[in-house]
Amino acid sequence: MKAVILAGGSGTRGRPYTEYFPKAMIPVNGRPLIDHIVGYLRTFSFIGEIVIIADFEGLGAQIRGYYGRQKGITFVQDSQSGTGGDLVHAESRLGEEFVLWFVDNLCAIDLDSMKETFHGTGSAVCIATRKKRREETGFAEVRDKIVTKFSEKPVLELPISECLGIYMMNKEVIRRVRSVRTKKVNLSYDVLQQLAGEGRVGAFDIGDTRWMDVESPMILERRKKDVAHITKLMGS
Repeated sequence: MKAVILAGGSGTRGRPYTEYFPKAMIPVNGRPLIDHIVGYLRTFSFIGEIVIIADFEGLGAQIRGYYGRQKGITFVQDSQSGTGGDLVHAESRLGEEFVLWFVDNLCAIDLDSMKETFHGTGSAVCIATRKKRREETGFAEVRDKIVTKFSEKPVLELPISECLGIYMMNKEVIRRVRSVRTKKVNLSYDVLQQLAGEGRVGAFDIGDTRWMDVESPMILERRKKDVAHITKLMGS
């Protein structure tokens, strides 16, 4: 199985930093964000190659420069046709099944267990989800307009599952993307929504495993403890 890292996008949430380097190159503990992901993916024996999709004609050239001609990494130019269109553009590099990892996701997810869930459900796609979320602010229990208890940065049980940017999928997804008649294909809204209606999308709950959306260097600074915890589990 191959792993695809989507490292394109304009990185609007990370501005002004991402005006000078791509989100994938945000420094995390002295290494680029993407390198933590690449290193972690390489720890799984079933992943044979990593395909990085980015705008190598723009700031993404920094990613190519970092890795050079490193074995086991392939670079594909961002097609500017949406997250779904990028998969079609990279189709010749992919096998029947592959991991899809959005570069702003930092998580020591158990991909071996996720693969079991993917195959066990017989779905076209399996998406990482979570029902627990560690909050960054304090909460209060209120009764009759009176605070009765404070909870500092609690772990909340979510009423519905939150979708994370890590997937396993097969080439049926690419066939579905080809059938969408729009210039830019959003993978979630244009393809996965339809598959979900057909019962073809599986879910892998990460349980207590911590996850971060690395939208900017400020997030990393604010959540140093989480960063240290996650990167340690990722072996970096």
